[in-house]
Amino acid sequence: MGEYSTGDSGLAKVLMPVPDLNDEVFERQWQLRAGDVDRLGRLRLDGVVRYMQDVGQDHLREMGYDDIHPLWIVRRSMVDMVGPIEFKDTLRLRRWCSGASNRWCEMRVRIEGRRGGLIESEAFWINFNRETQGPARINDDFMGALLQTTTVNRLRWKAYLAAGSREDADEIREFPIRVSDIDLFDHVNNSVYWKVVEEYLGPYPELQEAPLRVTIEHDAPISYGDRLEVLVHVYPPGSTDKFGPELTDRTVRTLTYLVGDETKAIASIFPI
Repeated sequence: MGEYSTGDSGLAKVLMPVPDLNDEVFERQWQLRAGDVDRLGRLRLDGVVRYMQDVGQDHLREMGYDDIHPLWIVRRSMVDMVGPIEFKDTLRLRRWCSGASNRWCEMRVRIEGRRGGLIESEAFWINFNRETQGPARINDDFMGALLQTTTVNRLRWKAYLAAGSREDADEIREFPIRVSDIDLFDHVNNSVYWKVVEEYLGPYPELQEAPLRVTIEHDAPISYGDRLEVLVHVYPPGSTDKFGPELTDRTVRTLTYLVGDETKAIASIFPI
């Protein structure tokens, strides 16, 4: 495996390639089924994120650490929809660590369809202690296994996104929270945030046809009974310098997830 380092260019960061000939790259295959596709048969974003969670659970179990480190909180997920994956395709999922520290790690997942579809993703996961309600130290042996696929061993958290304001929002939407959206932590599951993105993208088929990067950062949990509002901001080319110099030539859209005046999450959407 060649060396990889997070030069970290924020939203425009280059995702780590698959390590060559490395036994620590975890792999699974399964069939894309009807519950995770849209009306055109395309794998939805919330389905992608559920797969990231599912293959993560399988990976943890196979490594033998599902009892030692059973609870993880996602802080950020970045998904590149490079080419559409369609109904009934057979998927190949590969997962490996692209960076770690003693309480969290970044995990890459590549999803490939036999018909040529491709989705790349990376998620920042925090090892969580239910008793202290905070980050917990990762077992040394587990850390050693994670670092078999990366040389990044002092991973730090850095936010890429800032909340948009209510005053200059292009649109404000409500998104109802259902009891089926709540997970084991008694909070809205990570994948539900991506349904909000799917709802937003619905009227924009041209965005869904182009390779697209969507990033969501989580600031605070959403609970059942919360009244969720989504602030939409559209930044045209030439006004996007705050997202980094690499993105000044394209439109960047953001979604700010609000409960009252508290920011719960922020999403960004742009073509790649």
